[in-house]
Amino acid sequence: MKNQPFLIDAHLDLSMNAMEWNRDLRLPIDSIRAREKGMIDKPDRGNNTVSFPAMREGNIAICFATLIARYAKPGHPGGGWNSPEQAWGMTQAQLAWYKEMERQGEVKQIKSKGDLQNQLNNWHTDPTYQSIGYVLTLEGADSIVSPEHLNQYHDNGLRAIGPAHYGPGTYAWGTNSDAPLSEKGKWLLKEMDHLGMALDATHLCDTAFWEALEIFEGTVWASHNNTRALVDHNRQFSDEMIKALIDRDAVIGMALDAWMLVPNWIRGKSTPQNMNVSLENAIDHLVHICELAGNCDHVGIGTDLDGGFGTEQGPLDVNTISDLQKIPSMLRNRGFSDLDIEKVLNKNWLRKLEQVLGN
Repeated sequence: MKNQPFLIDAHLDLSMNAMEWNRDLRLPIDSIRAREKGMIDKPDRGNNTVSFPAMREGNIAICFATLIARYAKPGHPGGGWNSPEQAWGMTQAQLAWYKEMERQGEVKQIKSKGDLQNQLNNWHTDPTYQSIGYVLTLEGADSIVSPEHLNQYHDNGLRAIGPAHYGPGTYAWGTNSDAPLSEKGKWLLKEMDHLGMALDATHLCDTAFWEALEIFEGTVWASHNNTRALVDHNRQFSDEMIKALIDRDAVIGMALDAWMLVPNWIRGKSTPQNMNVSLENAIDHLVHICELAGNCDHVGIGTDLDGGFGTEQGPLDVNTISDLQKIPSMLRNRGFSDLDIEKVLNKNWLRKLEQVLGN
């Protein structure tokens, strides 16, 4: 509801859910869950938490919305498309869906500072305005077949790239793997700099993370990441990595996948209830980053709530994405000032968008 503070969610896989999970995100959450009753192909069937109506209910005015399609060579532990060209084709299908949703007024793409200001003005002043603003990002760069493909992505409004996802990648290796950047990866970072795109450090393996920060000179953020100090896993950032990101004026989005929030989560066995996982655990990670920074300038929200999990692997106090509106009062109870709460909800991400969006 628009009488609540507005939020920016820096990581949602909307098009993946539409085009691969076959979810009509125009529907209410309950309707999507009803359609998926009895389906067992994915763990989150019938447990989804994200739809356009739920986002509007949670006053999520802007999100970073992904294109995602991983290329997997034979033996890749996470699987994926069998060629970069197939991965490219899937991202183009995802892009076509975003464009159709925009035509129908469900969303509005943000490519420039003018687009950003128009979205905020319309969202705040027009009670009939319903289009959720989205900034197009790419999670995993494997679908970039050639320099021409990168330029086409940029022409279509892509404004940030996370070079890695899970396992070995063409440009960089990601979670649960480790290797230096490839020559293609080094080239990609330099081209991203040239185009003025942001580097999303999420999912970069440790070696690639440090190399990327050396090579890349532009805007850096981490759309959905938590802290290794609280949950010891290579998917999380160590304190040293967090400090390096702070030095680059990065913002780190608070992710809500339960296994990233509490230690000792066992996939397929643990539940939010028996592990007592809540938004308070997510805020613990956010507070840890603030303590390292000495301020609240480098934290935001990046839920990943539709990234292959639902209520079966999320905070027990999140039934839908609209429950993000519980965060302001939780932060206030932790001693956050009104200004610092605004920074977490939207101002820090707005600062980064101002840096990366052209006129």
